[in-house]
Amino acid sequence: MLKKLLLLLFASLLTTSVSAATEDLLTFKLYCNNGVFTPQILQVPAGKKFKIEIYNTGTEAIEFESRQLRKEKALSPNSSSFVVIFPLEPGEYKFFDDFHIRVGQGSIIAK
Repeated sequence: MLKKLLLLLFASLLTTSVSAATEDLLTFKLYCNNGVFTPQILQVPAGKKFKIEIYNTGTEAIEFESRQLRKEKALSPNSSSFVVIFPLEPGEYKFFDDFHIRVGQGSIIAK
């Protein structure tokens, strides 16, 4: 009984700390409408972990992708998701919509 209680308490503490850590992340919003990103450039602080909330406001599926950051996220129309980016060195990091390569280009500038 005591073991079970301790396990429940530990699980509760772990869940609370993970939720608190996610809520404290600096968050940037990125909208994509049929391959066109708004904004096209995200300026972020170098050396800080952050989250990008991605909103697909278009009528077609998109795939946010960055080879430099090793991130990709496919979204159906009218949906949203997020990616967490670990601290970046100062510089420019390209991203694109893999389903709309001609128009779906953008970058993250870490300063």
